[in-house]
Formats: sequence, C-alpha cells, structure tokens
Amino acid sequence: MPWHRRQLAAPALDLPWQTREYCVLDFETTGLDLRRDDIISFGAVTVRAGRIDLSSADYGLVIPRRRSSAASFAVHALGEHDLAGGMPIRECAARLAGCLVNRILVAHAAWIETALISRALATSGQRFHGSVIDTAALARAARLAETGTGREPSIEYLTGRLGLPAHTPHHALGDALSTAQLFLVLAARLGDETLTARDLLALSRANTRR
Repeated sequence: MPWHRRQLAAPALDLPWQTREYCVLDFETTGLDLRRDDIISFGAVTVRAGRIDLSSADYGLVIPRRRSSAASFAVHALGEHDLAGGMPIRECAARLAGCLVNRILVAHAAWIETALISRALATSGQRFHGSVIDTAALARAARLAETGTGREPSIEYLTGRLGLPAHTPHHALGDALSTAQLFLVLAARLGDETLTARDLLALSRANTRR
C-alpha cells in the first residue's frame, strides 16, 4: 500500500511535543544538485517519548545512477566499490516510508532531506506530505546559529556549542543521531512542558531560510 495511504491520520499536533513520534533522517549524496544528484546512504532513528530509540536505528547504502563528485567523495568517502552492494532507490524509499508513517520528519537543513525523500518516494509513485521540523531553524529560533556567515549552522558547530557528542560526522547514521540529540536539546531550550508539536513546527517554519 502506498505510503501516503498508510499514513491514516496526521499526527495530533496540539499535544506536548514529547507525546509525538519523530523520524530523524540524514543522507549522503553524489553531489549538491537536488534535482539530479542521488542518495548514496541514509541514516534514520526514531524519537519517542522524548528519547532516542536506538533500537530503531536504520542505515543503508544505495546504488546511485551517477558517480559522486570529487567534492562530495572528499566528504563521505563512499566509492563505487562501497556502493556496489547497496540497495536500489525503491528499496531505500520503502524503508524510509516505513519510518515516516505517523511520524514527523526531523532533519538538519531539512529542505535538503525533504527534496531527496520526495524524489525517492516518486520512484514508486508516492508523494511526501508529512510535517517537517528543521533543527537548523530551531537553532536560529534559540539564537544559537552562527552570526554573520549567511550559512546554515552546521551540526558540528551546534553539537560543539552545546557540549554534545558528535557521532561520526558525515556518516548518515552518525549525523542522524547527532541531529536527534540536537532536536531534543533545542526543543527543551525553546519551551517548557506545555510546548506542543505544532509549536515546534511553527518555530521551524518561521526560522527556515528556504
């Protein structure tokens, strides 16, 4: 059954944010052109009851249609030999769709993940209609973003500033775990026990640059 049909009801948003479940995603790609470049690895973890569920962690390599650019390879170091045993993009999309059912998507600079998950789901005729929270936007709302750079605050900068461990930077699952940590800390800094999922979505939208 298509993912958008399996998502039977939108998550209730007007309850304390800890009552909702969240799918935290990160991707590595062949490059930075979101219309042409491909996912080559994904990392996903679930946040439930205000905690990271490590038993939910999922990671996979994906066979791309094109080679990684030199700049991207220098970041993720995943070559053709590494990716030869990866999964097709449709299998990747199915696994991610399963993680997203009745959960809110959380990602860092989420416009990237949103574009990529939308393209992945489109390979099997599905659409992404979920709610999205951007931890880079929440960092701006909490006044923790780098000033004067004109760039998104990086995961490494924010984890360092907040004294959080960085889990294998530029590895999709490591960055998903770091993003999940950022989400929990930022949500706690931005409100008290009355903060709702809708409040976090509104803060994310209001402070998103794209």
